[in-house]
Amino acid sequence: MRGRPDGAQKKRLITSVCVVAVFLGFIYFYYGSVFGSQGRGASALEYGSKSLRKLGSSYLGGDDESDKEDGTRFGLEEGEDDSVPKSFPVCDDRHSELIPCLDRNLIYQMRLKLDLSVMEHYERHCPPAERRFNCLIPPPPGYKIPIKWPKSRDEVWKANIPHTHLAHEKSDQNWMVVKGDKIVFPGGGTHFHYGADKYIASIANMLNFSNNVLNNDGNVRTVLDVGCGVASFGGYLLSSDMITMSLAPNDVHQNQIQFALERGIPAYLGVLGTKRLPYPSRSFEFSHCSRCRIDWLQRDGILLLELDRVLRPGGYFAYSSPEAYAQDEEDLRIWKEMSALVERMCWRIAAKRNQTVIWQKPLTNDCYMQREPGTQPPLCRSDDDPDAVWGVQMEACISPYSEHDHRVKGSGLAPWPARLTSPPPRLADFGYSNDMFEKDVELWRKRVDNYLNILSPKIQSDTIRNVMDMKANLGSFAAALLKNKDVWVMNVVPEDGPNTLKVVYDRGLIGTIHSWCEAFSTYPRTYDLLHAWTVFSDIEKKGCSVEDLLLEMDRVIRPSGFIIIRDRQSVIDYVKKYMVALHWEAVDSSSTEQDQDGEEVVFIVQKKLWLTSESLRDTE
Repeated sequence: MRGRPDGAQKKRLITSVCVVAVFLGFIYFYYGSVFGSQGRGASALEYGSKSLRKLGSSYLGGDDESDKEDGTRFGLEEGEDDSVPKSFPVCDDRHSELIPCLDRNLIYQMRLKLDLSVMEHYERHCPPAERRFNCLIPPPPGYKIPIKWPKSRDEVWKANIPHTHLAHEKSDQNWMVVKGDKIVFPGGGTHFHYGADKYIASIANMLNFSNNVLNNDGNVRTVLDVGCGVASFGGYLLSSDMITMSLAPNDVHQNQIQFALERGIPAYLGVLGTKRLPYPSRSFEFSHCSRCRIDWLQRDGILLLELDRVLRPGGYFAYSSPEAYAQDEEDLRIWKEMSALVERMCWRIAAKRNQTVIWQKPLTNDCYMQREPGTQPPLCRSDDDPDAVWGVQMEACISPYSEHDHRVKGSGLAPWPARLTSPPPRLADFGYSNDMFEKDVELWRKRVDNYLNILSPKIQSDTIRNVMDMKANLGSFAAALLKNKDVWVMNVVPEDGPNTLKVVYDRGLIGTIHSWCEAFSTYPRTYDLLHAWTVFSDIEKKGCSVEDLLLEMDRVIRPSGFIIIRDRQSVIDYVKKYMVALHWEAVDSSSTEQDQDGEEVVFIVQKKLWLTSESLRDTE
């Protein structure tokens, strides 16, 4: 229509514009709220643009297919787009303690049908690509660099873990006490109000170990503490040269593992549920449960049989609970049923006093072979691999010993500390000779010396405590580091490679199986040092997101913590592009060195401490 519109047409035009504006506004606020609820940049950190990647794609921009290709390839050809973000978005402050694969909100949002009665909701359930938190995890308001070991065993900054409910809930048990700006740990537990040290000495006394020391002259080294609380039991064992995997779920006693790691005590988020624990068979000399609220009789004793799987020949299980004392009718019933079960499992009572009983596992297969036909629980099938653990369902059966362990009546391990550098018997499972093992030990000794020389201007004797070796192989990195520093190392072995984790445990070290295509089972800010030996090259081959791994490493490492990357030059160049966005900085110009074989390059970075606006206000 030509000419000036009349008034009615003008009104219709204005109305149409308003409708379009309202519609666009609705789209903006709707998608903004969706992304915000998923933690994608809802909290403001004043670092450049906060552009988000599309769901399920990489940070490099472009369509999904090209993103996927670029995100899993190092060394772009000349002329290709190698743009990287100037900043990553920051997760909402309420996600400062996010554990992606143990996120209860994810379970609710995805409406997963889980059996609560068997603890499935406490097991790992990782988000699909479109639901991942593709943002930096902020520290809580007022966050401080953690107190150093060994002082940290007894106190931590309250601001770093601002949860005091356990102090009130367990006030009569001396788990923890709030004192000003710190949380103090007197060393108590549900069963040992007067201190873990006295309780540990009493257990050693029950077993007639010399000088009431539980390590039994170095023959008891690796320990599993299930339902560990804030891990004071494992913390006090460290002075006896014993290393404990303190295990607990993120249950009603939330943050107990977070407290343990903040204290500098080895710990891992996990649960005895439906899947095997991520440890090989015959990993621990000693296991412990002090009022851990586990129903050991459920499902034909399947949880006790899982404990049996990870115990070494002759290993112990210390059980402190009212059932061991059997004062009332219900306790007496449980005690009788549990006693009958462990007897059929060929365990014997090594000692019993008050509310603590200590059972011992047999040294050989003789007892298993002498059981009446049809005795329950049965022996596991001959084709069952007791060392297969990643995503493997538990079975209510007994794992018999290998021919070697049966023949030598035990694991044949040297006492600690000699076992750290002694070739372990299970080397033969991988075709490794003693000579190959010794060369590996020497190679990593030299490499660790080089790392420490590079880091020497930046670290003091107590700078590093919690360490993770993201691809541990035989554990020689950890062994070399223990010779130089008062640290503990979480040795991680890939789920799809040789299961060398049993060699790691045979050396008196601890660790777990994991896939770096997924998030690790730990709280944010729990490690001082990450060691990534060819980890990036490995996940590139799997087609997993390199950017996701960088964000996961940033989640796990503490502010001011260090990351050692040992990989191809193209990998190092790729990581360098993300340094500004991640708030990482190179340690110094000497942190890039050519390895002796000419194929691997070392690059060491440090994570800077950054705070959100809210954190800064709280600090001021």
